[in-house]
Formats: sequence, C-alpha cells, structure tokens
Amino acid sequence: MYVGHFAVGLAIKSFAPNVPAAPIILGVGVLDLVDGLLTMAGVNRVEPNLEAGPYLFFDLVFIDWDHSLLMAVVISLLWGLLFLRKGWVVSAVAAGAAFSHWLLDLPMHNADLALFPFSDIELGFGLWGTMLTGAWVLEGVVSVVFVVIALIRFRSRGVRMADLVWPVVILAVLFASLSPWLSPMQHAATLGAPADYLVLGAMVALGFLVPGLVLSRLIERAEGRAIALPRAA
Repeated sequence: MYVGHFAVGLAIKSFAPNVPAAPIILGVGVLDLVDGLLTMAGVNRVEPNLEAGPYLFFDLVFIDWDHSLLMAVVISLLWGLLFLRKGWVVSAVAAGAAFSHWLLDLPMHNADLALFPFSDIELGFGLWGTMLTGAWVLEGVVSVVFVVIALIRFRSRGVRMADLVWPVVILAVLFASLSPWLSPMQHAATLGAPADYLVLGAMVALGFLVPGLVLSRLIERAEGRAIALPRAA
C-alpha cells in the first residue's frame, strides 16, 4: 500500500490537533523509508517480476528487518521515542502512526511479512497477488474513506476546506502515479542488477520522505490558519 498510508496519516492528524503533523505524516511511511534504505544497501532482497501486481513489479524476497511484525513494533517505538520530549501523547501518536503502516500492509502483502527476522512464519493476506489491479482500486476506495473522515474532522475544528485542497490533490496524484499503468517500479524492474534494486530503494524511500514533508507543511499551515482566523475576526 502507498497512498493509503498517507490517507490514514491525514485521518490520524485530524483527530490529533495538538500533535505536530510531521511525526504522523512521516511516521506512516517510516517503515518504508527504512525499507528503501536497506534495499539500496543490499540488506533487503527484491527480485524483478513483471507479473507482480498491481504496481510492484518486484517480489519482496526478504524485508524482515523493517516489515516483520517484531521489527515493525521496534521501529514504531523508536519513532515514537524521537518525540518523547514533546510529551507522551505526541510520542504515543507518532508510534501508533508508524505501526499503522504494518497493519495496512497486512491484507495487501503476499505472505512476505515475517513474524520476526528470519522467521519461517510469514504473514500477509495476499490481496496484491489475488486481486491485482483490483487491489489498487481497493486501496483507492480505502484512501477516499479515510480522507473523507479527515476532512469532516478538520472542518469540525474550523480548518477551511480550501486550505486542504492541495493535500487532497497530492494524494490523488500519488495514487495515479503508482497505478498499474504508470508505476515507475515497472521501469526499475527492467534495469538489471544492481541498478534495479538501487533505483527501487531510492524510489521507495523518497516516495515517502518527499511527499511526507510537503504534506506535513501544508497541513500545519492549514491548521495554523484555522487558529489565526478567530483572532483576526
């Protein structure tokens, strides 16, 4: 899952007005940020597979150091601890946002989420493999649901819908860009080693880091305007 993580992050932020956006919006992607870096380093192992749908075009052979259940918990807790100085609420919400990534991945992944590194027990309901393009459509539906929840909640707190147009547009662009027809992962899968996994790792890491930073800034600005408007009245 990709855009669905950001949609869930937006929803979490809408219910957490006192938590900065970055710990949440970057947090929902921190597992894949680590995954991208470990893939580039050759620690994670991926194999090109142009039949792997709906937009992957790679088999995730070994991603245990960031996507096993144990390591997802560890990384999420470490992410939360980074913000402990801002209070336990911020720390807990950040950790929860990070772990939401694994929970959303669980129904999609094709039994490649180990219980712990090198475990023979692998989790994942395999919707990517069984539904293919349908899994991409399902991700879009789930994303819309969470975005609508977020917008309703933001509006109830006085955030103007006009200030949330760009975050929604960005999510729509991200969703389209990682479609079965436009996914840049397909090109990466044709490059041959080591370029294939280096490019894939960079795309995965930057695909969460850059939009995460932009979305965090836009959401903070939208909430800041909501606070400032009553003072100007």
